[in-house]
Order: sequence, then structure tokens, then C-alpha cells
Amino acid sequence: MARIGDTTRTSLKSLLEGVLMATDEPLNMAALASVFGEEERPSNAEIGTALSELQEDYADRGIELKEVASGFRIQVREEVNPWVARLWEERPQRYSRALLETLSLIAYRQPITRGDIEEVRGVSVRSSIIRTLQEREWIRVVGHRDVPGKPALFGTTKAFLDYFGLSNLDDLPSLAEIKDMENLEPELDLEGGSATEDKAASEKGAPDVEENRGDREPVVPQSSESEPEDGESTRT
Repeated sequence: MARIGDTTRTSLKSLLEGVLMATDEPLNMAALASVFGEEERPSNAEIGTALSELQEDYADRGIELKEVASGFRIQVREEVNPWVARLWEERPQRYSRALLETLSLIAYRQPITRGDIEEVRGVSVRSSIIRTLQEREWIRVVGHRDVPGKPALFGTTKAFLDYFGLSNLDDLPSLAEIKDMENLEPELDLEGGSATEDKAASEKGAPDVEENRGDREPVVPQSSESEPEDGESTRT
């Protein structure tokens, strides 16, 4: 194979595009560079330039090159997703308002304890909600508060950032922009109903996740509950 310096920029763009199309996971600069041999490997600056040009190429198309916490990925644009979703025979899971409110509080007020969440929401947080969020690898234990009982402090993960298309927590919309929990993540397709009704249902033991009819979710990296992840942000 020719040295990368002897190839055109278009060739580099095509190579990177092919690599990104062939994987289900975001790829960072190191991962993209690793597909090249030692002598043909482009610099990070060359890769960055090619990626920027790819983003421009996709500007008026139904796909986009998106940078998230774990790296870069090619995905369907949000504007056309409702039509693309019609091709999926099975519908994604629906999440309860209680679960999304809990996730929102963790994202915006981390590190936060379960007791803190209950104080804000005014109702108890069921263990199943915390368990579901941990199973999705959206939250993890980041420490323990130095008070009697040593309650766990929760924070979000890199998988959370990847799923919601964020590079870091600074990309979250401001609380003033969120008028309804549905605006936090349109793909979660919440059931209708008032917050009062949802809280009442939560207290009566309504499921946090409806029966899975084939959740078509993105692949997310494994996360650790004891060690910090690269690229994570922390809000206090």
C-alpha cells in the first residue's frame, strides 16, 4: 500500500468513511490511526482535517458525522430519524417519567445521592430505577458521601454521553431550555400524561421500562463503577 503522504486527501476521507461505516461504536483519533500501518499512518492533524471535510460533505444529507464522548461516528440525522424509524419492525423501549427525572437529576446535579434525588422529586426512588440505569450503563457509583451510612454518589458515564450524542456534560441543554422531560431525549418516546399522574403511577409500582419489543439501541462501551472513565466530565 502507498504511504499516506503519497495519497490524496480524498483517499484519506474515503478510508476514514469506510472505517466509520464498518463499526457500530464511536472511534477516537487513536483508533482511527491504528488502522494504518506504521509507515503510512497520517498525523492527527491530517485525520482531523479529513473528518472536518467529511462533516461538510454530509451537511445537506440524511446522515452526519458526529463527535461524541468516545470518538466519532456516522449516524442518521435527527431530522430524518422519524422516517427511518418506520423501517424498524420492532419498537424501542419506553421509559417512565420517574426514570427520566432520576436520570436528569443525576446528569445535572452529579455527584448526587439517592436521598438527594428523593428530596427534589418528593417521592421515593425505587431500586429498580437505579438498577435499570446502571444496567444501561448510563450511571455509575463515583464515590460515597462522608456522612453516617456512607450513601453512594451517582454520576453519568461515557456511555450516557455517547447514547445522547454528547461530547461532554457541557453539551447538555440548559435547564431553562427544558420545558418538558420529553425534550431531554425525543427517541425515548414517552407515554403521555401529566407529571402528577406519572408520579402516582410510580408510587403504585408501575414498570420503569415497558415490555421490550426489540430495543434497537446503539452499542455502548463497557464502564467501570470503581474507576473514572477517560473523557468523562464531572459537575458539582
